[in-house]
Amino acid sequence: MISMPWVKSACLLSLLVVAGCGSSDQEELQQWMTEQRNLTKPKVEPIAEPTKFSPQAYTSENAVEPFSNQKLAQALKRDSNKATANAALIAPELSRRKEPLEATPLDAAKMVGSLIKLGQPVALVRVDNLLYQVRVGNYLGQNYGRITKISETEVALREIVQDAAGEWIERTATLQLQEGSK
Repeated sequence: MISMPWVKSACLLSLLVVAGCGSSDQEELQQWMTEQRNLTKPKVEPIAEPTKFSPQAYTSENAVEPFSNQKLAQALKRDSNKATANAALIAPELSRRKEPLEATPLDAAKMVGSLIKLGQPVALVRVDNLLYQVRVGNYLGQNYGRITKISETEVALREIVQDAAGEWIERTATLQLQEGSK
């Protein structure tokens, strides 16, 4: 066993060594920090002078006041005309009976061929491995798409969709012939 007096003396010696080393380095560091602080001078740029406000006379006394009832009535009348035009565009579509191909998105339908039947062009459209014959005037897709033209290579549609503002607009879409599709 190690005797206790020897352990006590070793601990005391190590404390003295640590205490002797620490003070001189810290004094040097404190002195260097003080020198650097005294040598460094901050540069502060002056703030620019604020622009002078010059009041202007109100010159539009005879114009319509922006918050008047007259201005509000004009805006409401203009908006109601747009709503009437949009309602006229979508109302016939909402009141008619839906056709079977209107339940399928347009990108899920594929044109696989065309033919002439009784002098009228007919397109062959495949949806879910079922083949449908569609003519001009039939509806296709979920955006009230009505077929306007059928050629050998494509079916042209007129769709009614909502734009970013929620207004109903017409747009054209096509269904291209898919060669080699199964």
